[in-house]
Amino acid sequence: MKLRLTFVALLFASLAACEAPYKKKDDEDKKPLKDQSGDQAFQSFLGRLRRAVAQKDLATLTKLMVPAPDFGYRWDTAPAGETPFAFWDKNHLWAELAATLREKFAAHELYMVAPAEVATQPGYQGYRAGMRIVGGSWKFTYFVPAENAL
Repeated sequence: MKLRLTFVALLFASLAACEAPYKKKDDEDKKPLKDQSGDQAFQSFLGRLRRAVAQKDLATLTKLMVPAPDFGYRWDTAPAGETPFAFWDKNHLWAELAATLREKFAAHELYMVAPAEVATQPGYQGYRAGMRIVGGSWKFTYFVPAENAL
């Protein structure tokens, strides 16, 4: 009987010492991202994204982006029904997007950003693109000008 009680006590002690996996994951989501520019998964994602932008492949782009309401493409409130693609068409931004994605990427807070100057120059005034790991996969999260540019 003492052996069973000891076993149960040790079992409870060991379970109490375990970390809950969801807590660790939540903490990791808030840590600044380390430079992933040389990572094979990031490079593969970036290659697919660049190709999709060059071809204006909206189906592929949609898969590579975070869902529509979370994707950042303008600082003000978008008109009802507007999509990033329609906005880029209207404002002739596809070439700017393609050029931005050809720039060097750097880690900045929770994102990999291009151009790298976004991370190193706080007052950077040009367009910028950001990627982030969402649900274990890279996602294109924003393409915007400097906040005070519009």
